[in-house]
Amino acid sequence: MSAPDILAVVPPQVVGTTRLEEALTHRSAGTRHNERLEYLGDAVLGLIIAGTLYERFPDAPEGDLSRLRAALVNRQALSELAREGGLGGHVRLGQGERKSGGARRDSILSDVLEAIIGAVHLECGFDAVRDFVLRLYKTRLEALPDAEQLKDGFQRHMNSRPGHIRRSAS
Repeated sequence: MSAPDILAVVPPQVVGTTRLEEALTHRSAGTRHNERLEYLGDAVLGLIIAGTLYERFPDAPEGDLSRLRAALVNRQALSELAREGGLGGHVRLGQGERKSGGARRDSILSDVLEAIIGAVHLECGFDAVRDFVLRLYKTRLEALPDAEQLKDGFQRHMNSRPGHIRRSAS
């Protein structure tokens, strides 16, 4: 799967703003950093993905929807999107983080992506951030099972996909 260049699909109203600069800044690089935007972006992302799944799978039980959302909204998925979208080269890090390879670290990449989502939401509103997130997630959403496949076995489908974490039955 591949994601679009993230900074190329950020709405133009966000480009060059202090919020985008803040979203790209790790706490090791300064006092104005991305943690608050990350907090907001995490909530906004969860809402957008949950709403999209709710609409796409009108008959799916809550448990299936929750598992789908968890497969899409997690550190691994976000860091993959960030990596595929070329975000690592834009992250602002303090000297120690930079030297230790922080721009490649999953936790930093996923946090920066969530912070960008938060910045887009604050600068442009919900409709624009929804469009932005759905563009980023386009191929992942297209790869989900359809409603009928979901009824036939969500877990079997997810376990058969390469690159997805297999969950053991408990």
